[in-house]
Amino acid sequence: MSDLKIFSGRANRPLAEKIAEAAGVTLGKLDIKDFSDGEIWVKYSDNIRGDDVFIIQPTQPPANNLLELLILIDAARRASAKRITAVIPYFGYARQDRKDQPRVSITAKLVANLITEAGADRVIAMDLHAPQIQGFFDIPLDHLYSSAVFIDYFRKKNIPDLAVVSPDVGGIKMARSFAKRLDADLILIDKRRPKPNEVEVMNIIGNVEGKNVLIVDDLIDTGGTFVNAVATLKESGAKEVFGACTHPILSGKATERINHSAVRSLIVTDSIPLREFSPKIELRSVANIFAEAITRTYNNQSISSLFDVDKDKI
Repeated sequence: MSDLKIFSGRANRPLAEKIAEAAGVTLGKLDIKDFSDGEIWVKYSDNIRGDDVFIIQPTQPPANNLLELLILIDAARRASAKRITAVIPYFGYARQDRKDQPRVSITAKLVANLITEAGADRVIAMDLHAPQIQGFFDIPLDHLYSSAVFIDYFRKKNIPDLAVVSPDVGGIKMARSFAKRLDADLILIDKRRPKPNEVEVMNIIGNVEGKNVLIVDDLIDTGGTFVNAVATLKESGAKEVFGACTHPILSGKATERINHSAVRSLIVTDSIPLREFSPKIELRSVANIFAEAITRTYNNQSISSLFDVDKDKI
């Protein structure tokens, strides 16, 4: 695999190092600097002419992470890389995926356009906030799922009387997949959001009394939805409450809220770095999934088995 090159931006280098090791490749050398005014400068130290280049860079805030990805792609294109794949463990700006009120931007589509125009030939992403974002790209996108990591973990825990909860309607497909594979009941929380980052939980659809509950979601930002869901479930008679979240954004006082909540434990992945560590938060790596996707993409092999979350239709 002499022409397979894996590089990392600065957004999550520890994950990139794990992915490269799992793929049996040495992480490529990059020079990335910030000028005194904050402008980003990038140079590939390795010769990548004619190579299959994979750039690992999640695009969580700040926006410099996204800009750095675009610059890395552009530099690789200008260095005559044969194929450029943007490996984006967390695809930021995905929550603005539709025009739900007047005079707003659809940032998910905007970012997809920017990545394409920068020169990417392909994208590998994990647990997009909305699966239809795949259609925003005019280049191939491989959508990976972290479910294998979580399901393996909870199967080993062998939690009795388990019910899987979706904290909103948008996450019902993910929760349904977990429930099916863990042989658990499926519960839905109906919520009303009066304004961004504020959540009012309304009611629970399903019976959680006397059950251990697993809340699954693609991301946790302020922690408001998650903590309110935990409190509502406990008030409704749930025994223990667990959580599984792919992207631990955990902005503001999210970690503090989780620490003071009744949740037993929250399992997250290393798609983005943790802002703060907590005794209630447990980390699981998705490096092997990405390494397998990169290796199969390089060898032009199918990676459809890595997509497997729920092949049934809703």
